[in-house]
Amino acid sequence: MVGEEAPPGVLNLAEYAPAGARTVDCFRRIRKIGEGTYGEVFEAVDIMTGERAALKKIKLDDGKEGFPRQILREIKLLQKLGHENIIRLKEIVVSPGSAHGAGGSDDYMYRGDIYMVFEYMDHDLKKVLHHSAPSQAKYYMEQLLKGLHYCHINNVLHRDIKGANLLISGGKLLKLADFGLARPFTRDGSFTNHVITLWYR
Repeated sequence: MVGEEAPPGVLNLAEYAPAGARTVDCFRRIRKIGEGTYGEVFEAVDIMTGERAALKKIKLDDGKEGFPRQILREIKLLQKLGHENIIRLKEIVVSPGSAHGAGGSDDYMYRGDIYMVFEYMDHDLKKVLHHSAPSQAKYYMEQLLKGLHYCHINNVLHRDIKGANLLISGGKLLKLADFGLARPFTRDGSFTNHVITLWYR
């Protein structure tokens, strides 16, 4: 019956968006926690589950059509990689767009914002390292090397290792994040030298 609630333990489909159709309205934003080359990052809470998440709002260039290649690469790589020391991309959500354009219906475009939803991490290594004991710093280094080893045996170069891209949760667990400059590699591959982080240049 329409409007009838599902019995306990049975999914009420009316409360959930279909697969692939969740919007950013499923999350309540708490605060802005960062900004990078390709977007802003917000701390948020999933309204349905109460779980914290990090929402990365992707910057779209109004002067160009299409999706940024760097973000497509990042999504593809993060969907491939699965390791306890690598940040987990949970889903992609959108905000509803509005119609704009001129002329007939073919000239109208619906363009909203696109968000990558990540598991939430409390801090980055840059902020906590100077408060950490030597034994804790060694433990962070061990986790970093484990995450990098996993990337390398899966033929992925991160290319942007720095404190701000190494995230810490609960003061113990380290995860490698921000794969925007990462690339899959082969023996005969060549890569651009255009990277932003000073030490890589």
